[in-house]
Amino acid sequence: QKAFISPCPEMATNGMNGYDLPFGIRLIDDSKISPAERAELYSRPKIDLLTAKNRAQPIIAEVRQDGDAALAKLAKRFDGAELSKDDLVIDVASAPWPKVEPKVAESLDTAYENVRRFHAAQKKPPLRVETMPGVECRRIAVPIEAVGLYVPGGTAVLPSTAYMLATPAKLAGCKEIVLATPPRADGSICPEVIYAAKRAGATKILKAGGAQAIAAMAFGTKSCPKVHKITGPGNQYVTAAKMMLQANDEAAVSIDMPAGPSEQLCIFDATSDPAFVVADLLSQAEHGPDSQVVGVFVSPSGDAHGYMGRLREEFEQQTSKLSRRE
Repeated sequence: QKAFISPCPEMATNGMNGYDLPFGIRLIDDSKISPAERAELYSRPKIDLLTAKNRAQPIIAEVRQDGDAALAKLAKRFDGAELSKDDLVIDVASAPWPKVEPKVAESLDTAYENVRRFHAAQKKPPLRVETMPGVECRRIAVPIEAVGLYVPGGTAVLPSTAYMLATPAKLAGCKEIVLATPPRADGSICPEVIYAAKRAGATKILKAGGAQAIAAMAFGTKSCPKVHKITGPGNQYVTAAKMMLQANDEAAVSIDMPAGPSEQLCIFDATSDPAFVVADLLSQAEHGPDSQVVGVFVSPSGDAHGYMGRLREEFEQQTSKLSRRE
């Protein structure tokens, strides 16, 4: 669901008189819709977790029982990749740097440094308080020894997720950082994701996606280390597996949160840079067909038509450069 909400009464509900936006993005006049229509517009995408859990359960059980053999079998079934049991995990430190375009590498390096600086600033020294003579209370941060990071693949390549998960884990002092991501049909991993994993400090890359990746990290296999916490977004089956394994006493693993479909709400006015507004919205809209992106244009006065015209031009320019624009 992609839409713009505007309080400008002069704008037409279905397209603003020629200023309709590309790729099915709707422009809606807030003053002309009913409360029921507004509630429907803001309804959030829903995940059928019951169905997802029913489908994830046998996959989890298979990985728990057969380990690496199950992972190789499931890679063939879901990813079309022929993997041997010895080719499921990449040791990041010994893996060569992947070949990526210089401009891409430069962008990835810049992104990593921005993420690193932000998380490095969050580190706090131990807190010591003498509550009474001879009695000292302390608060200290202790890193989780082994963590699992899920980086989605499939319809989108997200090296940014690798940075955002692995960088704070490395800064925290986690010794084992396992990054799981689906393999391509030829059994390889996207070079940009490998680059991000090496740059951010991951120790292992597991060639697996979906519920099987979560199960492998939760229980551990011969090639994949067991972890104590799993973080990262994913589809409904990844979410279901995380929730189920968090409640599994044998797995003894915690998770960050049950992530849902991507959402974005951008509130802007005529002083906002159209390029920034469009980039913010597209960054979430391209994640998948269930992404919900809403822009709220606040324009009590000024040239609303002129601004929306510039916004349309920016949408056309930026979407023309996206491989996932549809």
